[in-house]
Amino acid sequence: MWATLRKQLWQWRGVFIAAPSVAGIVIGLRWAGWLQALELAALDQFFRWRPAEAIDSRIVIVEINEQDIQKLGNWPPSDQILAQLLNRLKQQQPRAIGLDLYRDLPVEPGHQELVEVFQSTPNLIGIRKVAGDAEGTAVNSPPILNELGQIGANDLVLDSDGKVRRSLLSLGTPSGDIIPSFSTMLALTYLEAEGITLEQVDEAGTQYRLGQAIFNRFNKHDGSYVRTDAGGFQIISNFRNLGQRFQSISFTDVLEGKIPNDWGREQVILIGITGESVADNFFTPFSRGLVNQAAGVEIHADVVSQMLSAALEGRPLIQVWSELWEVLWIIAWTVVGAILTWRQRYRGNLTFKVVSLIFVGGGLVGGCYWAFLQGWWIPVVPPILGLTGSAIAIIGYVAYNASQMRQIFGRYVTDAVVANLLETPQGLRLGGENHQVTVLFSDLRGFSAISERVSPEMGVRVINHYLQVMTDVVDQYQGVINDFMGDGMLIIFGAPIEREDDSQRAIACGIAMQLAMTEVNQYNNTLNLPPLEMGIGIHGGEVLAGNIGSQKRAKYTVMGSPVNLASRIESYTVGGQVLISQDLLKQVGSILRVDGELHVHPKGFTEPITVYEIGGIGGTFNLFLPKTAIDFVVLKNKIPIQYIVLTGKHLGQEFCQGTIVKLSANGAEIHTQRSLELLSNLKINLVMGTEKAKGLGDIYAKVVEKSVDSPNHFGIRFTGIPPEIAALLSYLRQVSSD
Repeated sequence: MWATLRKQLWQWRGVFIAAPSVAGIVIGLRWAGWLQALELAALDQFFRWRPAEAIDSRIVIVEINEQDIQKLGNWPPSDQILAQLLNRLKQQQPRAIGLDLYRDLPVEPGHQELVEVFQSTPNLIGIRKVAGDAEGTAVNSPPILNELGQIGANDLVLDSDGKVRRSLLSLGTPSGDIIPSFSTMLALTYLEAEGITLEQVDEAGTQYRLGQAIFNRFNKHDGSYVRTDAGGFQIISNFRNLGQRFQSISFTDVLEGKIPNDWGREQVILIGITGESVADNFFTPFSRGLVNQAAGVEIHADVVSQMLSAALEGRPLIQVWSELWEVLWIIAWTVVGAILTWRQRYRGNLTFKVVSLIFVGGGLVGGCYWAFLQGWWIPVVPPILGLTGSAIAIIGYVAYNASQMRQIFGRYVTDAVVANLLETPQGLRLGGENHQVTVLFSDLRGFSAISERVSPEMGVRVINHYLQVMTDVVDQYQGVINDFMGDGMLIIFGAPIEREDDSQRAIACGIAMQLAMTEVNQYNNTLNLPPLEMGIGIHGGEVLAGNIGSQKRAKYTVMGSPVNLASRIESYTVGGQVLISQDLLKQVGSILRVDGELHVHPKGFTEPITVYEIGGIGGTFNLFLPKTAIDFVVLKNKIPIQYIVLTGKHLGQEFCQGTIVKLSANGAEIHTQRSLELLSNLKINLVMGTEKAKGLGDIYAKVVEKSVDSPNHFGIRFTGIPPEIAALLSYLRQVSSD
């Protein structure tokens, strides 16, 4: 159990390292208040994205704009003018009138007249500045309204960036009295007619009920706020009409009687300044830069609208999660980012990972916005930082591990080996373990002849194209290219990752590689180079696979008898052949097309073996090589040759004589003075007495057939032939066939 747990911990180590670290950093930044400005900006954007709501017809504003101030001539207006205004508004029979003008001192003429209006208007609410402005200066309410209890605090709460996002429902005075806010008094006055009053829910006074609404007192850590002044009974404002303003009429139009019929009836009328010269404007979430400021009277009107809509219609107020839930929310998205990136750390490119993160991050923002429409303010910036931060941490961790691994083991050919070394706890250690694998050896025929006749740059160009095509095929069949050996390849199926169909995929890969030679030779043809051929040998068995070498230099490879035998089998091939062992044939079964068999005795093995030429594989692979008939032409004039038998990679000591009696497109039948062993490798030179034959180069061939009827006649398959000789033999073959 502990071993399984340790394996799981190792497999997900990146998540266990990155997620807690990044989450801790993000939560620490948030607790320090460094993310507050970003979160408030995100909240502002949600307000601006939200669809516009219908203008609240229950609230109207008598605005004192810049033109009104100019018409009045003097500011503030006299008590007489203000009394006239209030008398005209009273005639409209509103439910409440809010006077958002300071009137703590008489402004003659008409002070007594204004006092009488105050005394005779029970639904008139005046203002008092309780907390004071930036300099701490408070402003008293009109004395008569104070005596009548018809005043409210018009203080506004400003955030550190100067914006209004919170509203006061009540405020304590320095003497200890609790003063309802201006907006609260107007809302309660309006709701009296509906029989709705404010009820305290809990003993601590942190919750109040008003109709359908429950008002929760703002805490200094609510939402994105960090250690914010939470004095008074504050709520987070769910603004409604600030983006499009309320219905309004000018101060002078009311004085001149230009009031529409039924305007203000059963409504809340607020009187306030909107003219810019008086500087009663404030920034709100709807402000952009220094524009779109809202007048103080408009902000009070919006708070009244919020309270009425919540109490009568159940319009949501802004709610927040507890600190614990917000912390868990941040951690959850940090884990999501870590898991998402960790799972695809070895798959896809960087662009794909970035697009995936953008997609998931968009879902996060969209979900938070949807919650905001329902009245919930859920943190969006910290989760985004956690999501992206953990992804960056995972990418950095993987890059660091890959760098460390490459410093120890050098460059690996395939990502599969790299992934295994990172995924296995013992992956970076020297040593190995037994694996059941299938080994494929391939060798290119004819490249040596080409490389001797072209520039080094051209030779590299040809071999690189060949290796690129073959690498793509090997990757398609999930093989591991263990080594490039000149123009040969060692490919493994079953290590470091074992799969059930390793043997089948190895053979299918061999067939696909032979089919891909068409593409290689098409490319060579564009360079005016002769075609190339390839031989492939495949065998399977149990090998030692692992990191072999020293502490300074090591390599992931496979070792054992099956590897050696696969190499020997490849040595028996001619161009275009795929040879496999008898064990592999039995293992894969009837889905193979067997085109022939050879009985061979590999060097280093005590017993002869049978190898099989595979022409295709069915099943889910359905890959087949085209069958080509060997069409020999009997030469009219035999071609004299001399040859040497190659022993391994070395030339023999004795030149032998012979003649070519038949020719095919890629082989010949020769007559010799002595017997040759099957699969012997020959180096042949033409000894024709013509000028064309002199100095044309060496032919390399393999003995593939021994004639039963003629003991000294042998079939050979060309494995390397200079272009000039190939052209000459083709000409002689054509002449003989005419």
